[in-house]
Amino acid sequence: MPQANKLLLKGINKQYPGVRALVDVDFEVALGEVHALVGVNGAGKSTLIKILSGATKMDKGQISLDGDVLHITSPHKAIDLGISVIYQEFNLVPELSVAENIFLGREPRSALGFVDYRRMYREVDALLNTLGASISARTRVANLGVAQQQLVEIAKALAVKAKIIAMDEPTATLSLQETERLFSIVRRLKKEGKGIVFISHRMEEIFQISDRVTVLRDGRLVATKRLDEISRDQLVEMILGKTLKKYHSVREAVPKTEALKVEGLTRQDVLDDIHFSVREGEILGIAGLVGAGKTELARAVVGLDHIDGGRVLVHGRPRRFRSPIEAIKAGVVLVPEDRKNLGLILGLSVRDNMSLPNLLQFSRAGFINKRKELDAVGHMITSLMVKTPSERQLVKNLSGGNQQKVVLAKWLLRGQRVFIFDEPTRGIDVGAKVEIYQLINNLVKEGAAIVVISSEFEEILELSDRIMVMHAGRVVGELSKAEATADKILFLAMGGVRRTNDSYTRSKNDEPAPAGSHSPSSGGHKKA
Repeated sequence: MPQANKLLLKGINKQYPGVRALVDVDFEVALGEVHALVGVNGAGKSTLIKILSGATKMDKGQISLDGDVLHITSPHKAIDLGISVIYQEFNLVPELSVAENIFLGREPRSALGFVDYRRMYREVDALLNTLGASISARTRVANLGVAQQQLVEIAKALAVKAKIIAMDEPTATLSLQETERLFSIVRRLKKEGKGIVFISHRMEEIFQISDRVTVLRDGRLVATKRLDEISRDQLVEMILGKTLKKYHSVREAVPKTEALKVEGLTRQDVLDDIHFSVREGEILGIAGLVGAGKTELARAVVGLDHIDGGRVLVHGRPRRFRSPIEAIKAGVVLVPEDRKNLGLILGLSVRDNMSLPNLLQFSRAGFINKRKELDAVGHMITSLMVKTPSERQLVKNLSGGNQQKVVLAKWLLRGQRVFIFDEPTRGIDVGAKVEIYQLINNLVKEGAAIVVISSEFEEILELSDRIMVMHAGRVVGELSKAEATADKILFLAMGGVRRTNDSYTRSKNDEPAPAGSHSPSSGGHKKA
């Protein structure tokens, strides 16, 4: 029966050809509550949110808000009914101003019918001010960072007086400070009586911000619990349907010859005199907050971005990669953070994605040996445990963890021996994370040299033999596995410097820059 002061979804069903995406799912969020929605990739979270937003029609079920039954026929109708969804990929027009994005399709008009820009800017500036956002209503969205764009999306929801705001992986690309700021806004929205649906794979964030959690698995409701009644391990068990075997590396690092060495790598305003090396049979972790320059370092090493100084040596031989192709030919490969845009061709099959960089080994006299290709791809699907109906499945239909395995498979088929993993488990559920960790560990046991870049300190601590910490485009310290702790990494990542007596102090170079100055951590170049 419909109830007041809450959003209630009852008996929601959705079926696609051959797939029951949702089966009799119940979900509710009270006004003045943060309710987490969790599950592995493919559990049904996205389908449920699309139904709530009007982007997808349910086959059966009922949705009510404040006791009134809703008929959500489109995203525009959902907004009119007080429901707003902030997707991980923001729904903003980059070339328009902040104000134009917030009022898009409902611009205020003057008596003569013209857009009243003065009123629009005034109202948006006031709205942004209530969020504590130092953004001008006149700024082009293209000139904003990710965290600022997210604030614009929240402002859009408030501008249409949304009662329910759903946030899909809202912290995926935010720094520690940006995440804290977002959470303070979420808490304030909760106090103002908004109902917040919070979707995340990050356990620590779910327990930090949410009141209740609903778990979906295989399109079905598993349970709804108060978070003060369950432990993290119990939640993970509900998500997976089994006790998760925690990943513990039992590998004894016996580093062999130096596989990759970087000397004095410099790029103006981005990277400052970077030195590091990694040996065969070793994992070097590179840690740092969002904006530290980790991704830029990876891109510079493999030739994606130009460098102003320094050099790269592969097995002792100096290299100057002008493109990733040259790096790949030398045996060095980047498994990128943005796997969907930079690591895969989403419109092609699993087989095509795995075999494209390897067609020469499957070809003879210009013709592809299909049997040889299928055997190699099949072996990779089996050995990496890629969950796919067949090698013909479009890679865009796979979960994040399985997409990451396809990216890795194509380079294993080439016999690559030096891997740079940039945020290897971003957007991947807890079960798939352990599988990726095991794959990385197996590569090292077989003699590969691996660099793992991550903003998740727990991940860096779990995987790495040595940890290099970056801040503002510089290396600020290195820790052995034995001495590394999350606190030490965080201190260094925030600009602290390790001294020779093993004490830690704030870097002199990390003083606030004068107004109008440009530092490696500021400006238009987005670092991750």
